[in-house]
Amino acid sequence: MRSPLRTTAQRVEPPTRRESRVRTGVALAATLAVAIGAGAIPAQAAAPGAKTRAAAPGPKPSPAPNSAGAGATTKDPSPADRAAAHKAAAGAAAEGVAARPYLGWSSWSLQATKYPGVNPNGPASWLNEANVLQQADVLATKLKPYGYEYVNIDAGWSTNYQWEINSDGYGREIASPERFPHGMKYVADAVHAKGLKAGIYLTVGLNKPLYGGGTVPIWNAPGCTTADIVYPDLRTTNGWDGAYKIDFSKPCAQKYVDSQAQLIADWGYDFLKFDGVGPGSFRSGDNYNNVADVAAWHAAIARTGRPIEFLLSWSLDRNHAADWKRYSNGWRIDTDVECYCDTLVTWNNSVKVRWDNVPGWTPWAGPGGWNNLDSLNVGNGEMDGITEDERQSYMTLWAISAAPLYIGDDLTKLDAYGLSLLTNREVIAIDQQGIPARPVTPTGPTQVWGMKNADNSYTVALFNMGSLPAQVTANWSSFGFGGTATVRDVWRSEELGVHNGAISATLPSHGSRLFKVTPTGVAPKVASYEAEASTNTLVRGASVGGCANCSGGAKVGNLYNGGALRINGVTVPKTGTYQVNIRYTTNDPRSATVSANGQNAVTLAFPPSGGWDIPATVTVAMQLRAGANTIEIDSTTPVYSPDIDKVEVPLTVR
Repeated sequence: MRSPLRTTAQRVEPPTRRESRVRTGVALAATLAVAIGAGAIPAQAAAPGAKTRAAAPGPKPSPAPNSAGAGATTKDPSPADRAAAHKAAAGAAAEGVAARPYLGWSSWSLQATKYPGVNPNGPASWLNEANVLQQADVLATKLKPYGYEYVNIDAGWSTNYQWEINSDGYGREIASPERFPHGMKYVADAVHAKGLKAGIYLTVGLNKPLYGGGTVPIWNAPGCTTADIVYPDLRTTNGWDGAYKIDFSKPCAQKYVDSQAQLIADWGYDFLKFDGVGPGSFRSGDNYNNVADVAAWHAAIARTGRPIEFLLSWSLDRNHAADWKRYSNGWRIDTDVECYCDTLVTWNNSVKVRWDNVPGWTPWAGPGGWNNLDSLNVGNGEMDGITEDERQSYMTLWAISAAPLYIGDDLTKLDAYGLSLLTNREVIAIDQQGIPARPVTPTGPTQVWGMKNADNSYTVALFNMGSLPAQVTANWSSFGFGGTATVRDVWRSEELGVHNGAISATLPSHGSRLFKVTPTGVAPKVASYEAEASTNTLVRGASVGGCANCSGGAKVGNLYNGGALRINGVTVPKTGTYQVNIRYTTNDPRSATVSANGQNAVTLAFPPSGGWDIPATVTVAMQLRAGANTIEIDSTTPVYSPDIDKVEVPLTVR
């Protein structure tokens, strides 16, 4: 059934205040205004036909640096929840929805910036029909041949330039005549005519301006009004408290979501960004648990019969990763990448934090659902606000993480370097194979990431996160192979010949290299030592526990407050430096002090492996002596350390 539109827009009185955001005890410098419907609105103030003003959108909080504080725990989902999530994602991919990370463009970075001339009439004033269709023209001509196809419209499409919202009289947003004079169906049709796909934006909950005193009828739901879909106390929800929480125990609630989904399907949209979702968006507690909303939207989209890729935003809670994967096709793992300053982004504001935050989400990425790292702003040079080295590293991380690649830049102003980054077919292919990389040497400013590719080669990325040039080395043993391998520089499209055991490069500050490595030699022998072996020594509470996916089905945990694991009898043929792999599990950032024979102790950062039963590997160079050695992995007060599966020692000195 197609959803009709009423011709009269609904408006309500402006909100009485804006809310400033405080996170972890630190007041943010900027006041964060809601995208739609911010502030407290009395239940009786929102009658149909009145005026409504939504505050202009503002910056979202930046995350605090990762820490391995005592007691930090992200829980694993139950086996049943995990199985249901993977089954749902596989089903979506089989129907052609999110089978691969999507490529395209999004409007928000341009809306959010204070770069001179971009938003001349106030926050997000860039957004309008003419600007969006101009971007679609460039996407179709310059970038579609490389796979870019989505044109995604973000917050503001239903508001005028004074942030007064338009609705259809059924509590559903419709196009602002000022911004989109021909309506949203016209825009979707125009995008489709270029061979592209169209995306649109909504927020979770019933936006306050749409409540209308509870008397607004719900489309195609006789007897249902907005009062019948929310809690009687009008409790709020979403990342800005800009909406009333929907009560899905009421039968009218699902009908309201169905009506919204049908409307955007009738307009012809292929993608929906659903914003302010919790737990996440720096909100927690019952009011901000929107799993029921997400499930309702998942069901509503299915009822439309139209394949619509469904993205959740922003900074989702990883404790609910199974829910996000079950009911959506993508989830933002972090806060906005934009700096809300006079450029699109800055390196320190929120680009670099992705290196810390993506590893915990890695196991959840796959066909049907992808980890979303937010927009790519690597094509506009000065407007981007980052160096060329940073631009390359930015895109490298997105590509090796199998993240959607959607551009936030002004496509009409792409510079030659930015265009070369965005159109490198080998880099795009790495992203599109859908196999996310992991860090293997994450301690300090020099990092090595990589993964095994579908063709049995390896992608290896080197990063220098420091402020000075530094040499970074990737050892083949970190990835489970050894000997000789041919190496190709992916960004430079250059064959580098055969390398034995490793590759090194001196990188500028925030620089990167990206290689395709194909093993050609015989792998060296590796000695493996199980953490739970009876020959080892467990110190101060450390204990053996089960682990379904660990080697031998067990691991050693409870490494806290001085607890330690001593792996005895680690035997090597001669004295030297060995690249030792430590196989571990943790759902949160942890650290541990590692030493051999009580000498040269080093404290390592262990990124989340993505689950307490999902092992990952970090590599550390250790000085071992000929014959037997003891490797100790020791917690430091009061920090928890990861659980340890095993230690692997290649029997070759490097």
